[in-house]
Amino acid sequence: MMARMSNNNASAAVTMIVASTFLFSSMDAATKYLGGFMSVVLVLWCRYTIQASIMAAVVAKLRGASGFKTMHPRFQLLRGVLLASISVLAFFSMRKMPLAEFTAIIMLSPVLITACAGWLLKEHIGKLRWVLVTTGFLGTIVVIRPGSGLFGWVVVIPLLAMVISSGYSLITSKLAVLENPYTTQFYSGIVGSLLLFPFLILQKRDLLDFLNQASASHAGMLFLIGILGTVGHLLLIMAFSRAGTSSLMPFTYTQIGFAGLMSWLFFDHAPDFWAWIGMLMIAMSGGATAWLNIRKNT
Repeated sequence: MMARMSNNNASAAVTMIVASTFLFSSMDAATKYLGGFMSVVLVLWCRYTIQASIMAAVVAKLRGASGFKTMHPRFQLLRGVLLASISVLAFFSMRKMPLAEFTAIIMLSPVLITACAGWLLKEHIGKLRWVLVTTGFLGTIVVIRPGSGLFGWVVVIPLLAMVISSGYSLITSKLAVLENPYTTQFYSGIVGSLLLFPFLILQKRDLLDFLNQASASHAGMLFLIGILGTVGHLLLIMAFSRAGTSSLMPFTYTQIGFAGLMSWLFFDHAPDFWAWIGMLMIAMSGGATAWLNIRKNT
């Protein structure tokens, strides 16, 4: 029974991680599109304010006033700051480079996270798992092909976002077993909203222009971005509460495939031959890791 329960938890965690990567890719695509019409501050403030509003209603209904109490306010604050920072960097990155390539650079973070998981989170990382994560990393390198001339100085922005994303994921995995996921999602939303609000006031003309001229489709897309971000990060927290960080990291590489699909569907940018080779390496790494997890828990 314990093995079966463990397998169920591992399967659920993997499903949640893969679903979250699809939602994140969809959110990035919608954000990249809206970036051509409105300011980064307005888009991201709406995204976090919507998340905070939704999670406040959920926490109040399911847990009452006690649901807003947190035992780790500093971690909650740090997580919110890191997530907002990633969003800002991602927004500017996607203005300068295709969605799939941006996502590939961000996906370098699982290698760093796996190394830190053994050091900071005291998780055991076997040699075979290192091989699989490294294979995913090499697949990512094939996708972005450093030195190919595809990128200029702008590559520094997603690289910085990758480092911050690693810290964010580690804190998320830690909070996942210490706090209620709904509470954590509420604080991430409210921190992001409060951080961006002063900048929104400075750009009040953009807000007024949006209120006067925005189409129903743009307003709906803003709301959709908030929903996608809220559900995606909630699934991420719930996945980390069911399985170890190092076990789940290879599955985050599926976001590259989803990003490539979104890039082709909405921006008419299809990954080339070598990009697909890299994505195949990533998929093989994730599939082998799934098999390894199932074998370990049987």
